Amino acid sequence: MRSSDFGFRVGVGAFAAALLLIVVGIAITLANDSWLSIQKFGLGFWGTSNWDPVAGEFGAFPFIWGTLYSSVLALLMATPVALGIAVFISELCPNALRAPLIFLTELLAAIPSIVYGLWGIFVLVPAVRAVETAMPEWLRVLPLFSGPPLGVGMFAAALILAVMVVPFTSAIAREVLRTVPASQREAAFALGATRFEAIRAAMFYARTGIVGAVMLGFGRALGETMAVTMVIGNNPQVSLSLFAPQYTMAAVIANEFTEAADALYLSALIEIGLVLFVITLFVNLLSRGLIWSMARQASPKAAALVPRGAEA
Repeated sequence: MRSSDFGFRVGVGAFAAALLLIVVGIAITLANDSWLSIQKFGLGFWGTSNWDPVAGEFGAFPFIWGTLYSSVLALLMATPVALGIAVFISELCPNALRAPLIFLTELLAAIPSIVYGLWGIFVLVPAVRAVETAMPEWLRVLPLFSGPPLGVGMFAAALILAVMVVPFTSAIAREVLRTVPASQREAAFALGATRFEAIRAAMFYARTGIVGAVMLGFGRALGETMAVTMVIGNNPQVSLSLFAPQYTMAAVIANEFTEAADALYLSALIEIGLVLFVITLFVNLLSRGLIWSMARQASPKAAALVPRGAEA
């Protein structure tokens, strides 16, 4: 091996090792600075709902619930829209419109979250409030739709998260669909498939990358701060209601970090950051495991892409 090759390998290896060191360093710092809270509350910190800085009682469950609830709702709303955009741009869009639509999608991804938050306050919150007030009384007695018609709450937060997740998921899904060989589509058409069946076959071929795009959007939703803080209501309660004001882990850190007057309060907030770090790491590991499992099960045989009924 020549010395230049060895130096190049060592250099790029050092860059890769730096990423690992950064992640480990973040974990160590969070664990060290939250050690006071960990010693006092233990694992009960994860499952306790009491958040009382005056009494020195802290529990992260309302924030964990709010983070997961809003992210899952956003994912359920954003995924069909994002995949629809990706399919239209990559498969159905006229050439004259493809470049402008790609530009607009990437522009949505580049908008700062604080701008989304302002849009949410002045546009989304009044719209949600109008929906709440127009809802019939028999529907509002259900736990899922109960709560005062404030506009701010879980539904508004999930909507704004969905809008923010769509451009990330659609952009990656679009690029994944572009990697599907043209021969796969041509084979589907040759077997008598319709346009819909050919697109479905292409999506099946690229399903591993599409799952990765969806999980990346989920990770984006988990860590969003400012936009969610501005519309979720910031109330540390656990509720199934879509309209009840709730809280997220990132939002409570952003709102209360500068107000932490004593060491235990500050340590509890840092431990919430540690919990968010662990949850995000777990979600990413789960998504990588899912993608790895799907990649192993994927068959290169063209028979797997034959539309149902085309054999005849």
